[in-house]
Amino acid sequence: MHCDLIIRDATIFDGTGCARTRGDVGVTGDRITHVGDLGAATADREVLAHGRALAPGFIDAHTHDDRAVLCGPACMLCKMSQGVTTVVVGNCGISLSPTRMTKRPIPPLDLLGDESWWVFGSFGEYADRLAREPAPVNTVALIGHMSLRVEAMDGDVNRPATDREAARMEQRLAEALREGASGFSTGLYYPPNIMAPTDEVIAVAEALRGAGGIYVTHMRDEGAGVLESIEETLRIGRAAGVPVVISHHKCTQPENFGRSIETLPAIERGALNQKVDFDVYPYVAGSTVLIPDRVREDVPCRISWSIPHPELAGRMLADLARGWNLSLHEAAERLLPAGAIFFQMEEADVRRIMAHPRSMIGSDGLPHDSFPHPRLWGTFPRVLGHYARDLKLFSLEVAVAKMTGRCAEVFGLVDRGVIRAGAYADLVLFDAETVRDVATFDDPIRPAEGIIETWVNGQSAYVFGAGATEARAGRVVTRGRA
Repeated sequence: MHCDLIIRDATIFDGTGCARTRGDVGVTGDRITHVGDLGAATADREVLAHGRALAPGFIDAHTHDDRAVLCGPACMLCKMSQGVTTVVVGNCGISLSPTRMTKRPIPPLDLLGDESWWVFGSFGEYADRLAREPAPVNTVALIGHMSLRVEAMDGDVNRPATDREAARMEQRLAEALREGASGFSTGLYYPPNIMAPTDEVIAVAEALRGAGGIYVTHMRDEGAGVLESIEETLRIGRAAGVPVVISHHKCTQPENFGRSIETLPAIERGALNQKVDFDVYPYVAGSTVLIPDRVREDVPCRISWSIPHPELAGRMLADLARGWNLSLHEAAERLLPAGAIFFQMEEADVRRIMAHPRSMIGSDGLPHDSFPHPRLWGTFPRVLGHYARDLKLFSLEVAVAKMTGRCAEVFGLVDRGVIRAGAYADLVLFDAETVRDVATFDDPIRPAEGIIETWVNGQSAYVFGAGATEARAGRVVTRGRA
């Protein structure tokens, strides 16, 4: 027997949560062909793992990499250096298609860039670009409600959509699903969508029903109204008859610390009657656009980018306000358009949510921020090293499953997220004893330690010490399609 690649003597974590095993993995073309004892086999390339961990490539369940996947290996180094081989884009109601822009998009759509990037009038055009110029990782795409609203409502988004506008959004979503998109996302927390009533979302989400799509949401409120927002999310999923994913589940603001003891049972009750899951990132801070009306004295805030003041990225808002002799609100106004990191969660909630069996891992990293949240470079090694190995919040088998097989099941990714014969050869080799995140809030752009090599569809995409390879083996992956 001859393979293109054999990884020998690995400790295999198969992505299902089952106990680790020791053995070899053979790859031919883009597929795993054999798992077990391949002592008699030969290969064009052999990698001696010496007992180190081999897992399915990690699936980042929540990203804003819509633009980054278009920009080549260097732009995706932040993910491949963590072992990520597949990214879910188009989250929080923000997707780079199917909307063209002729002027700078309104926040938070501008997280993906200025109008020069908003050139895709259909999801098909976006997918065609990725076919012509493949990304180094696989891309699973959602279509954003905010992007649909801007187009259907001609930019007049500070109101509910009319029935005709909602029908137009549903039509555009249906087109995108036929062209290879996997679902629909909302960001009801943000001003451009906050005026959208539940019935509008249900009307648009109706396109998912016949297409087998999934509904993913940055809920309307993750603070005082978090329970009501969970109920709204579940209602939308029931009305459309589709699975639901709650994005970056958390309980924000100090007065809501500890409320995961309420939210998780609420989600469990919903799961008795419908499919509902959630993703989470392993940090007590979030990051998004800077909204002056939402800054608070008791929530520290670090600037991640600013158009009028790019030199201030990385500075704390409170320090800037004192230096300018302004209130926090006034200082935030002076920085706009801008983004920020908000220290707004409690560690006990983060751990409780992450340990829950319905959780998946998603970075929610913002790749175009000047001074990004460290989750962009550190999420997956942080879970493996800090939470699984050091704190023993869960086993390494469970940690890997939350990043691989569980994500593949929730998003309907056929033959991905597992190590078995016939599955796609998305793989990561890492040292379970040394893997760790080294990106910090003070120094956020640092590759992790302990990730040895990452393969995408059988091709080496990242090697520790050498960086990203020139391979661009990624594909657009559609829910339910091999």
